[in-house]
Amino acid sequence: MINGNTQLIAHVGYPTSTFKSPMIYNPWFDKNEINAVVVPMGVLSDDYPMFLESLFRLTNIRGALITMPHKVTTMSLVDEVTPTASIAGACNAILKRADGSLLGDQFDGAGFVRGVERKGRPIRDARALVLGSGGVGSAIAASLAAAGAGEIALCDTNTLAVQGLADRLRKHYPSLVVRTGSKDPAGYDIIVNATPLGMNEDDPLPFDIDRIAPSTFVGEVVMKAEFTPMLRAAKKKGCTVQVGTDMLFEMIPAYLEFFGFGTTTPEELRAVAQIEY
Repeated sequence: MINGNTQLIAHVGYPTSTFKSPMIYNPWFDKNEINAVVVPMGVLSDDYPMFLESLFRLTNIRGALITMPHKVTTMSLVDEVTPTASIAGACNAILKRADGSLLGDQFDGAGFVRGVERKGRPIRDARALVLGSGGVGSAIAASLAAAGAGEIALCDTNTLAVQGLADRLRKHYPSLVVRTGSKDPAGYDIIVNATPLGMNEDDPLPFDIDRIAPSTFVGEVVMKAEFTPMLRAAKKKGCTVQVGTDMLFEMIPAYLEFFGFGTTTPEELRAVAQIEY
């Protein structure tokens, strides 16, 4: 029940039709009798800076979940960012602190990596290919590096984004091998699609599926469908895969702690989630 004491968590991005978080957070809030609600808010890029400033003038807002295409822009719109967000070059969470200042943090990468490790795939010394160097791709690359990956290859049509991420990775992880410019998946242990490809059924696959081995771990961030065409093709080859929503279930406990709502486990979240595709 929403009432005058309800704390608001805005879920900001575009398009909102792909959002799954409200169907996880809100049932969990209800079960745990927490007077808070996650509300999807569709905002276009041109409107985002002005909208965000107005949003945090609300007296009952606790924070915001930030998704595409606003994660990189958010870095310049908050008062402070955590080291994790700084390395990733993107924020996917904003907390309004008691003094009214805004703290930006980043949980995409941690959620993805925790999901990979939970499925039994070691990351230390692994070779990883990350397709997409926007907000989510940058965060995943940063967390793979932090988890001990031996090599990370980056590919994106935005060459400036790729080079910026590569430079930040090399600065913080001098021993890490960082490659750019090729999306050839051959020889990689872990492949991540952090591009929008897969939002539509007729999208081309983000890489040549014939070039991977059955031992390759293939992960997805697109959440519009549980199994995107890329994941279906990878499963057909015998690969272990990770669906986009797995990342959500792994990162939400960290989000809850960030917003001051306690914590939980992925299993508890799955038990109450009401996800629809």
